[in-house]
Amino acid sequence: MQTKSKPQPHSPAALRPLGAHMSTSGGFTTAVEQSALVEATAVQIFTKSQLRWQASPITAGEAKAFREIVAASPLRFVCAHDSYLINLAATSEEIREKSVTSLAHELERADLLGCVCLVMHPGAPKEDPKEVGIRRIVEGLRHVLKATAGLRIRIALENTAGQGSTLGVTFAEIAAMIRGVGGDPRLGVCLDSCHAFASGYELRTPQGVTAMVDEFAHEIGLERLIMLHLNDSKKEFGSRIDRHEHIGKGCIGETGFRNVLREPRLRGIPGIIETPKDDRKDKELWEDRANLELLRKLEAG
Repeated sequence: MQTKSKPQPHSPAALRPLGAHMSTSGGFTTAVEQSALVEATAVQIFTKSQLRWQASPITAGEAKAFREIVAASPLRFVCAHDSYLINLAATSEEIREKSVTSLAHELERADLLGCVCLVMHPGAPKEDPKEVGIRRIVEGLRHVLKATAGLRIRIALENTAGQGSTLGVTFAEIAAMIRGVGGDPRLGVCLDSCHAFASGYELRTPQGVTAMVDEFAHEIGLERLIMLHLNDSKKEFGSRIDRHEHIGKGCIGETGFRNVLREPRLRGIPGIIETPKDDRKDKELWEDRANLELLRKLEAG
């Protein structure tokens, strides 16, 4: 998004960009202001309500103000997450059409704000076979990529925990989606630690993390790994239940995050936490700060 001056060794900025998903309530610049309060060097936002199809246009003034405040901040990585309503694998043709339109629109919005990528959940076909769901996702992605061909922003397909009929549980499924659209370079991946652990990737041992990264490299290719979602898991290994927990307080634990953060092939990959948010703003930011401080400590040794 912009070039930052070289960080000094041992400073927080010398490590991978780390930050949190931040609210844009009150305006997009609010997320940057909140990030500064927790000493973040990365941030993730929604560009619209995640629970509604409709969205108010982003004005040129709003986009300019956001880009300028980011450029003046310590942020080195800015991304967006798509709406929870989007489901390219849906059984309903109407929902699939709405999803394609909405995803293309959200890419345009995120690009306008200067985001590196838009994270998206691949989708769920409900009672239909996963092969049918993957085929629908591929078709939807083709339409979206064609409609936004002039944009630089990338799509980051997020791995899932496997709850219900969600697709993207294995790296092979994500790889099939990418192959289906001809390996378009604008397609990348967001690797979520909670989802990986819940779906059966063992993070609590160095060997388990090595095996996970080996599989990712073989099936997808590490060049497509854009970012990490660093979330602990409320549920046990292989539960296939998506429930995020604060870093070190869930079933992955501090040992698991130490393994992930110190895996050589994951060094430097930006990380975003999506840990539980308290209703009180002061408590929420304190929790974000504590989670990020712990991650820096585990990475630094």
